[in-house]
Amino acid sequence: MAAKAGTKKIKEITENKMEPAKLGILLFIAAEMMFFAGLISAFLVFRFSPAPWPPEGQPRLPIAVTAVNTALLILSAFTFYKALELLRKGKKGMYLLLLVTTFLLGIQFLIIQGNEWMKMVQFGLSIHANPYGGFFYGLVGLHGIHVFGGVLALLWVLVRSLMGAYNAQKNLGVDICRTYWFFVVGLWPILFGLIYL
Repeated sequence: MAAKAGTKKIKEITENKMEPAKLGILLFIAAEMMFFAGLISAFLVFRFSPAPWPPEGQPRLPIAVTAVNTALLILSAFTFYKALELLRKGKKGMYLLLLVTTFLLGIQFLIIQGNEWMKMVQFGLSIHANPYGGFFYGLVGLHGIHVFGGVLALLWVLVRSLMGAYNAQKNLGVDICRTYWFFVVGLWPILFGLIYL
């Protein structure tokens, strides 16, 4: 009787085990969260020091445009969430439409951020001028690199989806990409609130 119960428990554990790739992306995200936590901690030391922030003569950051851009990025998390849910229900056409929408929203986020960066450079905000510029370009730039990586992953998943690699039962690659995308989307409102507001 006890042996039968033990066998049943082992079967439950092995059937519910996490895929190594899923565990890998979660460990990667945990490491990235620690990395950004260190950068944010350093930023907060400067932000709340007695020196004026932002320093005099530095341009104000574009809050309104970046707020709209933040909303677009958050929308992309919703479209990706729904895309995978639709794929798991076997609705591949709607899945592809929402996946393309997610991809385009990610590209749009990068274009708007790049445009704002160019304006900040023209206004004289330099990465080397002071910690204000350094933290702006450092934190926002590193996040942008992560979004770019997410957009490349989305493109890879999209191409593989068009080739028929994913379906209602086989969708681990989409799930891993979505997990990473949720990380970059979830990180951005924190950075926006700390740096821009």
